[in-house]
Amino acid sequence: MYSTLISVEQLQALQASGQPYMVFDCTFDLAQPDAGQQQYRAAHIPGAVYAHLDHALSAKTGPAVSGGRHPLPTQEAFAAWLSSVGFSNDMQAVVYDRNGVNYCGRLWWMLKWMGHAAVAVLDGGLQAWQAAGGAVTDAEEPHKFTTNFAPAQSLSALVATETVVSKLGRPGQTIIDARATPRFKGEVEPLDPVAGHIPGALNRPFGLNLGPEGKFKPAAQLRAEFEALLGNRDPASVVHHCGSGVSANPNLIAMEIAGMGTTGLYAGSWSDWCSDPSRPVAQG
Repeated sequence: MYSTLISVEQLQALQASGQPYMVFDCTFDLAQPDAGQQQYRAAHIPGAVYAHLDHALSAKTGPAVSGGRHPLPTQEAFAAWLSSVGFSNDMQAVVYDRNGVNYCGRLWWMLKWMGHAAVAVLDGGLQAWQAAGGAVTDAEEPHKFTTNFAPAQSLSALVATETVVSKLGRPGQTIIDARATPRFKGEVEPLDPVAGHIPGALNRPFGLNLGPEGKFKPAAQLRAEFEALLGNRDPASVVHHCGSGVSANPNLIAMEIAGMGTTGLYAGSWSDWCSDPSRPVAQG
């Protein structure tokens, strides 16, 4: 079972093994929400299912369990989508994108949230797959038989806005913000109505987890970098967030790779936080 990362070579071995698995392409573009699916149709790993951030991994309409620009769907709704694409509880999930884990990390986290341990990020994404000679196709994938995916006890920690508020400034909570530093500081804000960050938050842009080839840095290096960021703060106190609960996940995955345990995700993130003018905002 792969539960954090899977290499190109390991995925190729998995494909040849006969073990049940499913590959998901999570490529997306916030500025052009349909562009990711177009890229998928042009070239994807054979057999891969497309997971649209807005339609499959968010509750743009209907019940949601978090706020923000990409609210989490209910577990029941997400289980229904997984079942509709043929994913079952006995399968190994492999997720990838073309965006430096920005979007496939969301599906990785959501499957953990559903109690599914066997989910791994394809290290280096589609670029690494193609660089190693992996096949891609533009063929339309055949419809898969509907399954009955059943949620189990969650393996991830979803943190509500109310919890972040109640623990703000206390030693039992350490907030890590994955947005680019200019957004964190409030110098620019291209997406949300308020610029700045949650008071006391630490900043680690999610792209810092990757090396020059787009693969995660070695575990020891990631551990050293997070330890330097946290200082004497307990890794177990960490709550990750970003703009809308998507790009925070590479930081969360990196801490798991580094052996620092399971940490929390504030899925509503900055877009949810700044929607209430009574909540404090810091800049600089």
